[in-house]
Amino acid sequence: MKLDQANLPKHVAFIMDGNRRWAKKNGLSPFKGHILGEDRIEPLIDFAIEKQIKHLSFWAFSTENWKRQKNEVDFLLNMFRNDLAKKVDRFHEKNLKLNIIGNLKMFPKDIQDKTAEWMERTKHNTIITVNVALSYGGRDEIVRAIEKLRESSKLKAQSSRVTAEDLSKYLDTAGQPDPDLLIRTGGELRLSGFLLWQLEYAELYFTDTYWPDFTPGEFEKALLVYQDRQRRFGK
Repeated sequence: MKLDQANLPKHVAFIMDGNRRWAKKNGLSPFKGHILGEDRIEPLIDFAIEKQIKHLSFWAFSTENWKRQKNEVDFLLNMFRNDLAKKVDRFHEKNLKLNIIGNLKMFPKDIQDKTAEWMERTKHNTIITVNVALSYGGRDEIVRAIEKLRESSKLKAQSSRVTAEDLSKYLDTAGQPDPDLLIRTGGELRLSGFLLWQLEYAELYFTDTYWPDFTPGEFEKALLVYQDRQRRFGK
């Protein structure tokens, strides 16, 4: 079966789960799982560009991940510093807009500065927008959005009524369409707080495939399942 180009999602979100379990299964260090997992992102971006999917979101590091062992957290931080930095040049050449979402204030200042630099450099690119969620939690995002809204001029007028549209303007993905499809690898059947507000009507696709084994071919399988769904949006 071939993909119907007229029935593809505008925005696909990924919960990239299973790096450590993949490494354990293969008798390798958890760090190797993270390295290979990070390498899986760019081929999926290239596939999305080929299929003219305009928005992707990858959950790379959650607010809860700070509780992991220090050596693993330090390894992941250095991956963000080095590996992602090396790829920004290629992303820019591909006309990719990079958007880092999450509570970035929890990161060391050098990573905060790097992410600001990457986003500034690619902000005018148009072929695809890629959100990389770092230090991200769904409830944390909503709380941060409410705090921003509280500081806005709208709430300074006590008679103002807050709408869902108002709050959406202060979310990390403001200005982007909500995901049509959420893909979670690794066999777990839950959202774990990812994009809680935005995933209201997303189609959910769960696979036992660990993230380091999730190829463009696996992505295509998920898209075929998506195209077989009937989306009613509560109607």
